Amino acid sequence: MKEKIELEFLLKTSVKVFENLIFTASGLSEWFADDVNIKDDTFSFIWDGSEEEARLISKKNGSHIRWKWSYDEDEEEDYYFEITYNIDPMTRALILKITDFAEDGDEDEVKMFWEASIGELRRVLGA
Repeated sequence: MKEKIELEFLLKTSVKVFENLIFTASGLSEWFADDVNIKDDTFSFIWDGSEEEARLISKKNGSHIRWKWSYDEDEEEDYYFEITYNIDPMTRALILKITDFAEDGDEDEVKMFWEASIGELRRVLGA
């Protein structure tokens, strides 16, 4: 059984700019993976020449995007990775929440991956 991981970040950006970076192949390849290809509802993420495929489960502008890794398709549990977001009404900052799952013992590695990815996202945003 995998462990659920939830992380939260604040970003100074507009929803429109942010959605371009999470909903498009070119946007995702700027911060999340070296390259991203999308065919129908299958996203191919490429890191250091290694390719991982994920199926888009759901996406809603102003709310979230959720994928399921192809290697988890046969799992009975509902494992996924998701980016949810909204605007804080007081600060106008974008509140970004990451939900992911890790094998027992891999939690720190998954957290470090997301922290590095969000660091790269901040660099791209200039935030």
